[in-house]
Amino acid sequence: MSFIAWILLGLFSGFIASKIVNRAGSGILLDVVLGVVGSVVGGFVFGLFGARGVSGLNLWSLLVAVVGSVVVLVGYHAISGRSTAS
Repeated sequence: MSFIAWILLGLFSGFIASKIVNRAGSGILLDVVLGVVGSVVGGFVFGLFGARGVSGLNLWSLLVAVVGSVVVLVGYHAISGRSTAS
């Protein structure tokens, strides 16, 4: 997957995950970073269960990335002490 595709997937998944977790976006840069990290985490978690991870810019990869981004975002809020409620 190209660098641009990772950024786009990270942006979309980070934005969706931040809307799920705290009902407000965390800012475009943080959404992208958490989304890209979430893609990696999601691919690892799905791989543990025998499922395919991020394979390109498609709906399955977006689902994997969103699940990973939610995990990363919950961890981020736990470490930073920020509330997940807005």
